[in-house]
Amino acid sequence: MKVFMLVTELEDYTIAYANGVAAHVPVTLAVPRRRYAGLTRWFDPAVTVRLMDWPRHRSLANLTFLGALTRLIRAERPSVIHLLSNNTLWLNLAAPFWRPVPLVTTVHDVVVHPGDRETGMIPRRATDMIVRQSGDIVVHGEGLKQLAADRFGKAPGRIHVLSHPVIDRYAAVARTEGLKRQTREGTFTVLLFGRIFAYKGLEVLIRAEALLGRRVPGVRFVIAGRGDDPWMFRSLMGDPARYDIRNRFIEDREVAQLFLDADLVVLPYTEASQSGVMNVAAPFGKPLLVTDVGELRASVEGNGMGLVVPPNDPERLAEAIARLATRPDLRAGLGANAEAWANGPNAPATVGAQAERMYRGILQRKAGGLSDMMESAAARSIAPDGAGHHYRDVASSGDRTLP
Repeated sequence: MKVFMLVTELEDYTIAYANGVAAHVPVTLAVPRRRYAGLTRWFDPAVTVRLMDWPRHRSLANLTFLGALTRLIRAERPSVIHLLSNNTLWLNLAAPFWRPVPLVTTVHDVVVHPGDRETGMIPRRATDMIVRQSGDIVVHGEGLKQLAADRFGKAPGRIHVLSHPVIDRYAAVARTEGLKRQTREGTFTVLLFGRIFAYKGLEVLIRAEALLGRRVPGVRFVIAGRGDDPWMFRSLMGDPARYDIRNRFIEDREVAQLFLDADLVVLPYTEASQSGVMNVAAPFGKPLLVTDVGELRASVEGNGMGLVVPPNDPERLAEAIARLATRPDLRAGLGANAEAWANGPNAPATVGAQAERMYRGILQRKAGGLSDMMESAAARSIAPDGAGHHYRDVASSGDRTLP
């Protein structure tokens, strides 16, 4: 079996996932040269990386590019084609020419996040179309399966759950470059990291900071990443001097330093499916404070990695920050659990093993000619296993488990 992967963005996710799968089956990955040329050192040697001169969405050069991409796929003769994101436009034209190779697409966000201008640049009709052309889709949590079934009209047996694997390359940067914590004694650093758009709960965090008053001496809030300017909420801040705001792209070494220095990583999201930031924080052994949206509660509370509060509730968020600030023992325990999760259940190789079983199941179904009607009947017999993470298809042959 060989897996051919395609993606235009999501570099951190792609590196972690491709490496994880390549620990079990051969992987060829086609990606844009402009985004990935400087990242090839992070891929496992088992991943064959094809850097391509991939045109931007608005370019008519995509028509020529699709021919070259299709010829590459035919030359590689993959068993499965996996599109690692549905944020595409032109691939809708090429997908019919890839048949009969099974096409799988990962849908990271079943619903577009409020204020996410970058994802919103691509017409939703185009992102939905590639999902509907795919025989199977992947989502990142059990709670997203029904949403995906309703949105895309897929039979439950065609929707698979694979965790977003941990992103361990920033922790590797910290190790290889010998980085150390640089915080002053007596400070408590709360980190909000990533693309800062409306759904990330920036205003909620700032209101929580104001409600803290002086309950946490030495507290500082680091807000780092591209997006909305946090200073537009200056009038809501309790003490603007407590903020370190870096409203820009953050380079790898600085990312590593930010997570080393953080005492607490906060995800005060008002809406979400899952979180890449959580998967960066875990290898650093950082405790998490998240809101109860999407799959965050299941991941954080289910693995003992942090505290969960309701969304859009600055008061509860402030109380949780104060509690964690005054309980170093609690933070240490939560951080240890996060690191164990990163090295075990959610390590790239672990998720890759689940993906390998998924691919083999898809190929077995194709070889057996299982119809959509039979799959729907089989889906009604699917039940969770003891851990609640994998599913056993009692209507399929053998004793395989599917993510």
